[in-house]
Amino acid sequence: MATTFRQELPPKGGYEKINYKRAIPKRGPSGYLLLGGVTAFCFAGFLRLAQVNRYRRRVQREEREARIAIHPLIEAERDRDYLKVLKYNREQEAIIMKDVPGWVVGESPYHTKRWIEPHLEDLYFLNEDVRHFKKFGFAAWV
Repeated sequence: MATTFRQELPPKGGYEKINYKRAIPKRGPSGYLLLGGVTAFCFAGFLRLAQVNRYRRRVQREEREARIAIHPLIEAERDRDYLKVLKYNREQEAIIMKDVPGWVVGESPYHTKRWIEPHLEDLYFLNEDVRHFKKFGFAAWV
């Protein structure tokens, strides 16, 4: 069998060109647009920060003024409680030391005419109220 051999040849005019170049599509906004967006966002953030700081300062000023206004009342109440404790201590001292000759109730053990603030332990030593011990963190034996 005799077959005729036929060679394959390219088509007339040749094959079309192969596109081997990189074709990257354009993605996202440009750098200038991003820079402008970030700048606008930061500017808006700083404006909001200024508003919040102004509000916070106004609230702090109001709280400070309220604290200043109520301070004399709180201090008077604290002094009143202090005097109650001192009176109770004097009464207890009079009861405890009634049999000691020459004992003067309320006399300072210090040899000075200056007022010496009693320590908290001395102030609440005779007080049987447990809440003072819890309040100041004293042990039960104090």
